Amino acid sequence: MSPAHVRKVAGTEPPHPVQAHTDAAPAGTPTAVVPSPAPPVPHATAGPVTSPLAARDAPDRARAVQDRLATWVCDLSLLHELTERLARTAVLDDALHEVLRAGATLVGARRGLIALEPADGLGPDSSVGLGLGRCDLGALETVPHHALYASPRDAHRSGDCVASCDGTCADACAGSRDGDAGGEVVHPDLLHEPGLLPRHREVARQLGLGASYAVPLTAEATGRLGTAVWFYDEAAEPAESRRRLAALYLRHAGEHLGRCLALSRAEHVADALAEELLPARLPRVPGVRLAVRHTAGPRGGGDWYDALPLPEGALGLAVGGVTGAGPGAVAAMGRLRASLRAYAVMEGEDPVAVLSDLELLLRLTEPARSATALFAYAAASDGTPAGGGRKLTMAGAGHCPPLVVGDLRCEYVETSLSAPLNVLSCWEAPSVELTVRAGESLLLFTDGLLHRTGDPADRAFARLHAAAQGASRAMRADPELLADHVLRTLLPDGLDTADGVEDLVLLVARFD
Repeated sequence: MSPAHVRKVAGTEPPHPVQAHTDAAPAGTPTAVVPSPAPPVPHATAGPVTSPLAARDAPDRARAVQDRLATWVCDLSLLHELTERLARTAVLDDALHEVLRAGATLVGARRGLIALEPADGLGPDSSVGLGLGRCDLGALETVPHHALYASPRDAHRSGDCVASCDGTCADACAGSRDGDAGGEVVHPDLLHEPGLLPRHREVARQLGLGASYAVPLTAEATGRLGTAVWFYDEAAEPAESRRRLAALYLRHAGEHLGRCLALSRAEHVADALAEELLPARLPRVPGVRLAVRHTAGPRGGGDWYDALPLPEGALGLAVGGVTGAGPGAVAAMGRLRASLRAYAVMEGEDPVAVLSDLELLLRLTEPARSATALFAYAAASDGTPAGGGRKLTMAGAGHCPPLVVGDLRCEYVETSLSAPLNVLSCWEAPSVELTVRAGESLLLFTDGLLHRTGDPADRAFARLHAAAQGASRAMRADPELLADHVLRTLLPDGLDTADGVEDLVLLVARFD
């Protein structure tokens, strides 16, 4: 009698055919001949014939299939949730911490470490821990990387096992197991594993690490990014199903980390370029204290500032901005600032001449770009009037007027209304002279400060005036405190959450 045919279900194996069991009859006992059953008569309504044993096992097989399908659904739901959380991260550091948390959930670990070491050598090289303090990360850094992240077999092939295995190459190479999926490394028992580095075992005992599971992080565009390691408190290793889930997750996570790394590198280059194009530090000039606040927009803009000592003890103060955003605007800003510095050294006592030369240069070299600028020339202390104070001469080209703040007055300087540079056929505007008394401050700013408030121009100017006027005597005496007070009053939610994406510059000069 042939066994009954069982339908094949995905993920299950067909059962083995069941052998018919008969009890042997005693010797001498006549054996009854049991005729074989006649084949069933075909009938239009007859169903399939199922043996009683197959019918009894069918519910168990159906339950097993349902359990396996439920497990698959739970695993897929978990992967979907973890990858969705990872996709919401855009900063490299946040993405690394999210990968550590998700991997710990998948492999059942409590602590973890990601050593970021891009294979292209462009950095950044850093370590991020989960459940590990700075001291713990420092202790792990004392263990050679090939002992933490690579198998002894790899060290043997690279020639490092002579130093790392204490001469017990065979035991060491057998102590850890390389997974077939992407070079994963399992140390199931760090305290008793043969051939382990003495320093590795000492750190594991010091931190209470019983086992570790390491997986490389790779991206298609950048290659190897580093290694993720998860630690267990006791001797253990993840099950094969958990390792498969972790491999699926890390395959997606590696690509996401590669994109975050590329974005982080681009932002770092842009920030470094912008910082190098602006003064690294403000100069020290007798009788003047300076403070500056500068924040670039998300795309990087062309707002700039400058403070430079001039011949005969004078001081030049400048703020400005070029149109546009991005690397082109940043480069144009650097060229404009460098040119203004040169013109200020040659003829700084005449701000109109400085801006006229700058406008001519801009017209000849970059005819499609315009800019605003404000330049103030502060004469030396010995050239001030007898009544005290310091004489300032300034000129502006389409720029916001500065604000004078002191105990007796808080007012905008009435600079002449003029067009930005390279807008009209020829820029020209008269200069303005002002005497600042001892104890007064001059606030120079770009329009990004006003735009980030989200208010119309007239209301933004009024709010800035009120913020400066409301500063206490102690704040007005310190340019750093005054700058912080103005920004905190105008932008109570902070620079990052304020409306507007433009650059912001606030330069405060306190005259003593």
